[in-house]
Amino acid sequence: MNTINIEDVKEELKIHEKIKIFDTTLRDGEQAPGIALTVDEKIKIAQKLDELGVDTIEMGFPTVSEGERKAARRMVDLGLNSNLCGLARVMKKDIDAVIDSDLSYVHLFIGTSPLHRDYKLKKSKIEILNQAIEAVEYAKDHGLTVEFSAEDATRTELNYLIEFYKGVENAGADIINVPDTVGILVPPTTRDLIRILRKKINVPISLHFHNDFGLAVSNSIIGIEEGASQVHCTINGIGERAGNTSLEELVVSLKIAYGANIAVDTTKLYDTSNFIGSITGIKMPPTKPIVGENAFAHESGIHVDGILKNTSTYEPIPPELVGHKRRIVLGKHTGHAGIKSKLEEFNIEVSPKQFENIYNQVKALGDKGKCITDEDLKSIAITELSTSDKEHIKLLGLNVMTGESVSATATVKLSIEGKVMETSQIGVGPVDASIGAIKSLVKETVDINLDEYRLEAVSGGTDALAETFVVISNKDGHRATGRATREDVIISSVVAVINSINRLLSIEKNS
Repeated sequence: MNTINIEDVKEELKIHEKIKIFDTTLRDGEQAPGIALTVDEKIKIAQKLDELGVDTIEMGFPTVSEGERKAARRMVDLGLNSNLCGLARVMKKDIDAVIDSDLSYVHLFIGTSPLHRDYKLKKSKIEILNQAIEAVEYAKDHGLTVEFSAEDATRTELNYLIEFYKGVENAGADIINVPDTVGILVPPTTRDLIRILRKKINVPISLHFHNDFGLAVSNSIIGIEEGASQVHCTINGIGERAGNTSLEELVVSLKIAYGANIAVDTTKLYDTSNFIGSITGIKMPPTKPIVGENAFAHESGIHVDGILKNTSTYEPIPPELVGHKRRIVLGKHTGHAGIKSKLEEFNIEVSPKQFENIYNQVKALGDKGKCITDEDLKSIAITELSTSDKEHIKLLGLNVMTGESVSATATVKLSIEGKVMETSQIGVGPVDASIGAIKSLVKETVDINLDEYRLEAVSGGTDALAETFVVISNKDGHRATGRATREDVIISSVVAVINSINRLLSIEKNS
């Protein structure tokens, strides 16, 4: 039986020429519904993209407003390392707007498919080609670098598409861009199309693929395999409809699987993603590859055990490569190894019995559908550490009745040194009534005063764990603290008081 050597396959896939990244976050990304960037925001994003190391920044569409042109001029004044490009239709006024913006690189486009020719432009093939050629010649006469897109190229007749691209190439276009405007390509048709165009076109080929079928990254990689040397991307894959080729996914895939030479600094991907997400208001789903919050998060006990022994067992790349962090998440699937690693991270030492109690609480909360945060675990552990080993008093039952028109009543059932006792008390609220019932039941064993009571939510949300801290004292002046962390405020309060009584009784017996 033949075996596949992955390293041999990777060697065959290696891409030796430099792949350029043309970032269109500020143009196509801004066209996503709900995004409207100010000039200052565009400047900040451009600086981030420049720090990231993209080859070209498409800053926007200069003809649409003075704000776009102002943003372009300010970017030019920054002296960025990245090239700056402006979008333009095949119209002199659009090209003049790019020139007026002090840009030296224009991205020209016109629709070429039957749908665009017949319904949007209402022009013939020859009219569209002549208009494109005139625009290229005008831009070149004004010293601009020209990249040309046949909009909706992937639904354009192949023979006409080749004729069109050859026409604008002969007119002086420096780069030919192939847009999959409505994201209909699949990898096999991408391979055929770019392979054919590469044989017919002498200038570099660029790709601009949309993600309507979730294939923009895959199609871009196939296009590069067939000789394209530049890809239009956006941070987080934002853009019209389902978005564009995701820069972070493409770059990491090409670098890891193909050993591609790309200028992007991958260690800045996570930071750039978060920055742009915060400005645009479009947050990434946790499962987003490379930059999602769960991209390097582990909960399953089997996975966590493997990660703690060797991170490569369940991670394709180290999170540091993209500026991310590894997270061990606690929940119903958590095993012993995950909780132990977290406690070690927090420098919390517990006995085997205390660990089992902590583990059981985490699993119980997970079974109820709760994801346990780091703060939750710390609180549970600290509570366990503060709990007396000797349970003089145990809670056997609690029932509370409360409402706006009735007095709060609590019925508490305890085991006190092995003797089962039960009573009911009313109070100003369910916590007051419950603590009153406890004090009534234990008064023959220990007469206590509640000196301090604090209640805090460990984390945000209505399902946050409640952490209760109490201080009690007896008539001899002995004091004891008690803690409890539970989902229910009343249960948390009752357990904290019982824990403090157990500690106080241990103090009394040892004094």
